[in-house]
Formats: sequence, C-alpha cells, structure tokens
Amino acid sequence: MAAIGQRVGAVPHHDALARGRLRASLVPDLLIEARRIVSTVIAGWHGRRRRGIGESFWQFRPYVEGETLARIDWRRSARDDHTYVRDQEWEAAHTVWLWLDESPSMLYKSAPATVSKESRGLVLTLAMAELLARSGERVGYPGLQRPITARNGAERLARALATVGSGALPARPSLDDVRRHSEFVLFSDFLDPVEETLGLLQAIADRGARAHLVEVADPAEETFPYRGRTEFEDPETGMRLTAGRAEKWAEAYQFAYMARRETLRDHCRRLGWSYIVNRTDRLASEALVALHTQLSGLLHEGGR
Repeated sequence: MAAIGQRVGAVPHHDALARGRLRASLVPDLLIEARRIVSTVIAGWHGRRRRGIGESFWQFRPYVEGETLARIDWRRSARDDHTYVRDQEWEAAHTVWLWLDESPSMLYKSAPATVSKESRGLVLTLAMAELLARSGERVGYPGLQRPITARNGAERLARALATVGSGALPARPSLDDVRRHSEFVLFSDFLDPVEETLGLLQAIADRGARAHLVEVADPAEETFPYRGRTEFEDPETGMRLTAGRAEKWAEAYQFAYMARRETLRDHCRRLGWSYIVNRTDRLASEALVALHTQLSGLLHEGGR
C-alpha cells in the first residue's frame, strides 16, 4: 500500500526474509500482549442471551399455541395455572475471518507512536482470535487457516503467522472459502487507492459476508508534523520525494488523507458495516472494545 513516510528512521522493507524472521520473533510476545488485552477488556464472551438451539438453560416463558408439546416444562407448569416452555441459549458457532495487511507501509513507525502499524495489527488480530476462540466461534485466516473452533485458536493462528514467510500470502485476502453470513474483519492502514479497496469490499459483499474494517494509523499520518526540508520515501516502490518546506504540503495532504477515510467509512455505513480507527499512539484495547461491540450485536442476531 503506497504511503508517504519520512525516510529517516524508516524500517527496512526490501529484505522479505529479514522481515519474516523479525515477525516470527515478535509473535510470541505479541500473543502474550493480546491475551493481556483481552483479559482486561472482557473475561470471555459468553451468554449471548438469544433463544435458540443449545444446552444451556436461558428462561421459562409462557407456551404459545402452535409450539411443539415437547418443549413444555411440565414441572414448572405444575406450579401454577400457566403452561411454560423451557428456552435454551443460542449456542451455534459463527464463522469470523481475520486478515492482516502485510504491505510494506504497515512497517511505518513515527516518533510519537509506541509501535509500528504491523505490530499493532498483529496484536489486534491475535486478540480478536483469542476473544472469538473463548466464545466458541469458528476463526479462520484466508489462505492460511481454515475456520476452526478451538480454545487454543489464537495460539494456532500465532504459530501459523510466525512460520509463514513474509510475502508468502497474497496482497489481497482470498475469498474462495468465504461463505454467506460469515463476518470478515480486516486490519490495515487502507492506504491503497480507494477504488481498489472498494473493489475488495464489493467482492466481500457479493459473497454475502459482512465486513468490519479496522484502520491502523500512525499519528504522523494524520497530523503531518514535518517541517523544513524533508525527504519522503514510498515504502512500496522506494521512490523518494524531497520537500523544501514540508509544512506547505500539510493542508493538501491532510485533506486527501481524511477524504480517503471518510469515503471508506461512508461506504461501510451504507452497507451496515463498521469502520474503526486505531492510532498506534493510543491503546489497542480501544479498538478491541469497539470491534467487540459491533460483532457481539451481530452474532447475537445470528449473523443477520
């Protein structure tokens, strides 16, 4: 994904092998961090409180004419003059796909940021996998892991991400296995041309899935704090651009940057999807709470 970043202090991106080794070394610590975040945000994702097929008791309610007699709880009904049925909690698992952008622009980290965009994206991906695994959902990663229901789902995904080589996965998530009514969570800086991102979102919609976009942003990408003579480098192509007085570019840059975001946000809003922004100088838990709120409401409704 093309992005403007200050060349000085930029993370090397041309060596895919070195980048893969670096990520492999970071994943174990990031998994621990992800679990810490989950434990502070929510102690599991249980009790969806939706009537459906399951083994856990939810409530007694009055019998409605036309319901099967097998659902009547005769012991409870014998206590008074009313007939009651026994409802169970909805426990059907849903499929949630997670995908993290591996573009070189995700390596960017400015001075005000605490971590790179890639590190923050990895933490959010693993934290979401942990949260979903605890709730018994099927978690998949396109091109890397088919949807599975497992308590150690986050650990499995972490191992897969640590062993796959950098650049081994396609730049765009494969949608071949995505089925109708599944949820698709994308973690990215979404700095591709807007038309390309909209094309991907349309492909997801055509599959009958619902997407949730989490934009991982570096604070410098929003504020453009550069002054004086500054050299910028495109992390995708290596192309360099020198500004004699970088501050003169700030207004036009910020307008284009925010216009891109608002276009994507508006598109998601029209589809009933969610768009969340998480800056790398902010807490990762903020995005996790927002994403959890969006997903929990949808999964309570059975995905639709």
